[in-house]
Amino acid sequence: MKHLHGKAGRLLSASALALIVAAGAASADIRFWTTEEQPERLAKQQEMAAAFEAATGVAVEVIPVSESDLGTRATAAFAAGDLPDVIYHTLQYALPWYEAGILDADAASEVVEDLGTGTFASGALAMAAVEEGYASVPVDGWTQMIVYRKDLFEAEGLEPPSTYANVLAAVEALHNPPEMFGFVAATKVDENFMSQVLEHVFLANGATPVDGDGFKGFDEARTTEVLEFYKAIAEASPPGELYWDQSRTLYFAGQAAMIIWSPFILDELAGLRDSAPPTINDDPTSGELASKTGIVTNFAGPSNPDGAAWGDIRYFGITADADTDAAMDFVKFSMDEGYTQTLSIAPEGKFPVRRGNAEDPEAFVKAWATLPVGVDRKAPLGDLYAQEMIDEIVGGLNVAQRWGVAEGQLALASKIINSQVINRVVRQYIDGEIDAAAAVAAMNEQLGAIE
Repeated sequence: MKHLHGKAGRLLSASALALIVAAGAASADIRFWTTEEQPERLAKQQEMAAAFEAATGVAVEVIPVSESDLGTRATAAFAAGDLPDVIYHTLQYALPWYEAGILDADAASEVVEDLGTGTFASGALAMAAVEEGYASVPVDGWTQMIVYRKDLFEAEGLEPPSTYANVLAAVEALHNPPEMFGFVAATKVDENFMSQVLEHVFLANGATPVDGDGFKGFDEARTTEVLEFYKAIAEASPPGELYWDQSRTLYFAGQAAMIIWSPFILDELAGLRDSAPPTINDDPTSGELASKTGIVTNFAGPSNPDGAAWGDIRYFGITADADTDAAMDFVKFSMDEGYTQTLSIAPEGKFPVRRGNAEDPEAFVKAWATLPVGVDRKAPLGDLYAQEMIDEIVGGLNVAQRWGVAEGQLALASKIINSQVINRVVRQYIDGEIDAAAAVAAMNEQLGAIE
């Protein structure tokens, strides 16, 4: 049952829904694939599906699919004409699935319009933008952050570390090893963590290896700025092979002024997870370090004053085989009446990409801040962190970016990142084995061979 555009489509939707309810749910079941397959998370999605059925009479079968299997499962189901109605999926599938005909962009776009385009984080929408509107409906996401000792910055009169220059000024003022390292930069080349951190720092300066035609190579001037900055923060870091583990450990011990991390650190920072306690004082459950911490999501280099944030966004895709009206209604419910339940699956990693609704433009941000986070102890983020920090966390979704998304080259960009060529060459530059010009040339030569 395909929908029509505009008012007629919505009238049809309402009358079709009435028919569906009258006919009984059994004949109108829709199937929902989700990669959130852990038992607790699955139970929350099943609760939301039950609430949707109670409201509409449409039964939803919630089907867990491993994230690693999602691509092959979807391709096989498409070939067999047996796609589910709705798929919860990662950013990497939005544009390829749209191009392959798996996703119904008209349906997704109408859902976004009906809910109110202006209620969504602009960055999350832009990542799924296609000619018809949007390939999928953004659901939740997170952005990488610069986590910093706000108390030390304020004591020294330093600006927040929102630009290369501000970070370097803070390093100059605060780096005092071994008591305090200015930064803990990722330097372990075979760790995905280094790949993510570097992409964040490159994005901040507007340096990208791809354009609309594919691989274009890094611009030498912008990339030299990136390399010089990264070398400076690496030199303000401890020696050794550093990745997420050391950066968190040193920050938690009060021995690092700045680190780059994902928001999954936020509950640990507040002493809610026994396996990763703050050690800044003798109380592993203390919120002291959380109270002294600030974050920056939008980070800018000298050649890109608007800045960017490395983002990971998830989407609801309505498929080409869907019972379109029922699927659209399910997605709308999940993003409106059921949205707080959607976010509650894992609030520390599911920031609201939809901030609010017509009644209250901040309704979902407020609700999200009250959802409990943590493992061994639970508390809402709104109790742990100041409102300005909550705003900064959620605001990152407006500037969320990734290499290759805007250019339609995310698949190639992902191969470039996963090759770890950039990690290896940056490490050679940090170690003084090659100069900046040679580093840019080496990256461009080696990455140019990737197809």
